[in-house]
Amino acid sequence: MACLLKTGFSVNSSIGALQVTDLTPNEFMGKSLDVSNQKIGFSHLNVKPPRPISISAQASICVSKALRWWDKTLKPNMVEIHSAKELADSLLNAGDRLVIIDFYSPGCGGCRTLHPKICQLAESNPDAIFLKVNYEELKSMCHALRIHVLPFFRFYRGAEGKLCSFSCTNATIKKFKDALGRYGTERCSLGPAKGLDESELLALASIGQLSRNDDYDYPVKKVYVDLTDNKNLGLKESSELLMA
Repeated sequence: MACLLKTGFSVNSSIGALQVTDLTPNEFMGKSLDVSNQKIGFSHLNVKPPRPISISAQASICVSKALRWWDKTLKPNMVEIHSAKELADSLLNAGDRLVIIDFYSPGCGGCRTLHPKICQLAESNPDAIFLKVNYEELKSMCHALRIHVLPFFRFYRGAEGKLCSFSCTNATIKKFKDALGRYGTERCSLGPAKGLDESELLALASIGQLSRNDDYDYPVKKVYVDLTDNKNLGLKESSELLMA
């Protein structure tokens, strides 16, 4: 059988020829086809519809935590400080161990670059205590301690109190290593740990960061009284009055 279609195909057969001519797009074998309202579903085409995609809100939380660079690679001897009292107590309770205060800010590029090396030095010096102070969290305390540049470090040890203070970056890390080598060696200092300087204690107390009732060595004010007007003494004497 041969079927010749003007639409472009033919079928050949020994029985005869079947011709379909002048078919319109909506006709087939003499019958009209209405396809305007036909709907094709996924079941007829054997195509599975796509599954809805859900995104967990926990992903954003994990990403935000991952961006906290100052919490990364912290060592057991690295302690985050959250108040002036915690700082003062940590220094007094350190005994004869070397204490290094690391003043930093989350938005400080130099602090972020230097952080991995400080962590490495803390790991190689397990007897030293590294106290980390977030400048943005404790800004008033840092102002009272006269911290004006970041990153900034202060070294304290035992009865000697404050040993040195300086600022350094990743390029000048040798300054930090030299101080660590100088003050990190074993030594025995007489007396209890001194902690913060007298001026530092007064500055923190003046802004309410520390209380006078706390057991710290606040400086004693000395007042001299001239007793020359006392006729019974007849000579010039001085008396030292202790005022808390």
